Amino acid sequence: MESKKSFFAFLILITTLTFGQGKTTEIGFITDNDLYTSSKNDMYYTNGMELFYRFLTKNNNEKINKKITEFRIGQYIYNPRFINEAAVTINDRPFTGYLFAEAGRSFFYQSESVLKTDFQLGYMGPNAFGEETQESFHHIIGYKKVYGWENQLHNAFAIQAHVMYSKKLFPTKHHDFIDVHFQSEANLGTIFTGVSTGFLARFGFKKLLPVYDSNLHDASVSFEPQLNIREFYFYAMPSLNYQFYDATIQGSMFNDTSPVTFELEPLRFNAEAGLKYRRNNFNISYSFMYRGRELKDPDTNTNKGYFYGSIRLGFLLK
Repeated sequence: MESKKSFFAFLILITTLTFGQGKTTEIGFITDNDLYTSSKNDMYYTNGMELFYRFLTKNNNEKINKKITEFRIGQYIYNPRFINEAAVTINDRPFTGYLFAEAGRSFFYQSESVLKTDFQLGYMGPNAFGEETQESFHHIIGYKKVYGWENQLHNAFAIQAHVMYSKKLFPTKHHDFIDVHFQSEANLGTIFTGVSTGFLARFGFKKLLPVYDSNLHDASVSFEPQLNIREFYFYAMPSLNYQFYDATIQGSMFNDTSPVTFELEPLRFNAEAGLKYRRNNFNISYSFMYRGRELKDPDTNTNKGYFYGSIRLGFLLK
């Protein structure tokens, strides 16, 4: 009997130590694909994969609840609407890949405002291995063969800077299950240069966590004990984007040798909506993404707005 009591006491101690400690790091991945929304939809931004690692950073500023440092590696793949053999010469977007490494820092304020900054280095073009990745993926899942990569954009070195700022609206009118935020971001670099602005709203199925503790902007890591944490909400974010430059459409800014390029449709309407869930150490989300028409296509006149799905999984560690 004494041995059983000792065993149960040991289990309770282990459980308390495991869940009663802060979780200061998170690892995980993000996968984007248009097949997550439709088995017939395979065009434009067709696949993305990112691996991330983030951790809490020392903070001595009383106005800031958390500082988080993050590292990522990722690859994005783009292709035209038609990728069958008969349409090799019919392109309404260039074939290309973008491969990058990223380092960033996020600041989560007591006011529930958020400032994110990050920098990327990488390559667009054959050095990004987009062709190899897409062809291998289609072969593994038994999907149709892709034709046309011989027309892909030529190599371009990538150096990118990105900043995002989010501010909670109506902070004095507290509501446990609904909140609204104004959000803007900007990209500057040799691959993407543009600005976006819009509004984001959360609708909680459970009581919403403050933004500085929520997985909304990846702030689940904490020095505080993580015991019986639950988070589940729907979010929606319409936005306007003005794109000044996009090398995945226009080709490299340093040469004009790529076989297929297009002029931009600079002003776009974008939208994002989805579900985000957290239970203790696990984060998971599914997002539906819509992107407005991105380029001017006078020859085929087939280019239009498109959509894709994004799945994110994360695991919190001590």
